Amino acid sequence: MARYLISFERGAMDHIPAEDFPQVVEDSHAAIQEIRDAGVFVFGGGLDYDDMEPAVVSTDGIVTEGPYPATKELVGGLTIVDVPTREEALKWAAKIAVACRCAQDVREFGYDPEA
Repeated sequence: MARYLISFERGAMDHIPAEDFPQVVEDSHAAIQEIRDAGVFVFGGGLDYDDMEPAVVSTDGIVTEGPYPATKELVGGLTIVDVPTREEALKWAAKIAVACRCAQDVREFGYDPEA
């Protein structure tokens, strides 16, 4: 099995009208429950930017407020699945994309011999 990160950028759901958002929340929770029921869910959640901004800590310990200097793109939410194939990860990402009404980025974690 391999672990895949399924994520979307902060702001990717900004186009959703406020009155539709409760349905999006319900649909996304249902998609995650389906992933749990399939036994492939590892971890997931949305990231909170209202109470704490991201920070970058360099190798010398200096803290810079904000994301990596070269980018302003931030992860808005993520799900990690443990599935046998990339195709299955893409299948779950498609369900999340429909539920969240935004595209999902899918990336495989590097090989971990201890996992």
